Amino acid sequence: MYNVKVYVTYKKSILDPQGEAIKTALHRMEHQDVMQVTVGKYFEMQIKDNGQNIDAQVNKMCDELLANVNMETYRYEITEAAKVEE
Repeated sequence: MYNVKVYVTYKKSILDPQGEAIKTALHRMEHQDVMQVTVGKYFEMQIKDNGQNIDAQVNKMCDELLANVNMETYRYEITEAAKVEE
């Protein structure tokens, strides 16, 4: 079993309107030191070991569903889940 964390954000060349709105609100709340806010998506998954390449599986999931690869970029972390004794 694997624990997978996926982080999806806009590419650097894409305007992040939600992030800009949050930054503006923070400035109005007197947090002038905030220079940039990036809003993204975060996913946690548990994937059972089926003998296939876990990296390839996660990349495929991200490319096909979790991220819009035209506008977003993603990164992920994979760790082996602790085995639970039955």
